[in-house]
Amino acid sequence: QVQLVESGGGLVQAGGSLRLSCAASGRTFSTYSMSWLRQAPGKEREFVAAISRSGASTYYVDGVKGRFTISRDNAKNTVYLQMNSLKPEDTAVYYCAARLVPSGYSSRYYYTGYDNDYWGQGTQVTVSS
Repeated sequence: QVQLVESGGGLVQAGGSLRLSCAASGRTFSTYSMSWLRQAPGKEREFVAAISRSGASTYYVDGVKGRFTISRDNAKNTVYLQMNSLKPEDTAVYYCAARLVPSGYSSRYYYTGYDNDYWGQGTQVTVSS
């Protein structure tokens, strides 16, 4: 069982920055591909970014490329999302999620879907114009 706890959300003006953190319980954090997803009011949940279990590979949805950076510290069981140049359309509840990487898969593999094994409770990010 893995528990994920997000933090770092808040209210920021357009153009500002926030750094989200997601702390995971357990000793198997490095076996999971981690991702961040978000859900704006009235909209479906949207994938944002993913990182391989080694941290060597990352993936971003087009709308955040060049502004957001996903990273992880396996020694601290934590994944981060650095968000710069924030826009009002980035306003959403941000969730981190974990997907176990099957044995034998490359350490550079990351999962970009919605069928994750574990989810955090979410943290609100509000960007004012």
